[in-house]
Amino acid sequence: MPSVAKVFPALSTASRVVESNSMPELPDPQLRKAIADRIRYYNDLGIYDFYRRPVEKTEPVVAAAVLSTIPDPTEAPTEMPRTRMAATPTNPADRVSALRLIREDIGDCTRCRLHKQGRKQIVFGVGNPNAELMFIGEAPGADEDEKGEPFVGRAGQLLTNMIKAMGLRREDVYIANIIKCRPPGNRTPERDECETCSPFLMRQIQVISPKAIVALGAVAAKTLLAVNAPMSELRGHWYDFRGTKLAVTYHPAFLLRDPRQKKETWKDLQMVMRELGLPMPERPQE
Repeated sequence: MPSVAKVFPALSTASRVVESNSMPELPDPQLRKAIADRIRYYNDLGIYDFYRRPVEKTEPVVAAAVLSTIPDPTEAPTEMPRTRMAATPTNPADRVSALRLIREDIGDCTRCRLHKQGRKQIVFGVGNPNAELMFIGEAPGADEDEKGEPFVGRAGQLLTNMIKAMGLRREDVYIANIIKCRPPGNRTPERDECETCSPFLMRQIQVISPKAIVALGAVAAKTLLAVNAPMSELRGHWYDFRGTKLAVTYHPAFLLRDPRQKKETWKDLQMVMRELGLPMPERPQE
């Protein structure tokens, strides 16, 4: 990973972003305001650490969106709504590039303790960057840590079958996890680990901009919704998540332990299918 340039807790220190990246002075007031807004946007996501990454000539669009300058210190900063999100790329190639940049920003992550506890590699996410449906699980397991792809073990095979039962292919959706490193012994992720990793997931969701999200299991649901409620209360409802509809269902690993809940999971998936306008089969595929 590129070395850390600086830590910037507030906009008052934004000038160091420019200096640390050897950026030319940009006096254009509109550009200065746009960059100030961009920094506030990342602050709203909980991102305060900025990492130095050389700007390549092959990425002029992305570079222009990320450039930073300093607002006039004599001017009061313009208030920015917390719901503001950066523009979502509409071109498929742009979304691929945007996801690649997020992965580069993660680097060989050492932001939490998990990098010292046996993880082999980052498990970023996989699937269609233009997907209408996104599945978000808890954390990588041993198989995922080995391959670097989410949901490839037994639980992943079941998830693939669930997707097929909806009339979709795995390649049609996007799959990710709350955290991107395997916890030791597949333990439940700690709260601080989720908080450290989730800003990158938020950026992935923003780029993909799905029509619907399915949170798989209690950890994913509680982290995304910031609630502490049992699955019995969380399931069967639509939630507004940053302008995207979110549904909750059981994690495939739980279904392997308790197959009786597969019928309830199918009800949840049918709710998602109706929302997406997918044809309803008479019964799920085995």
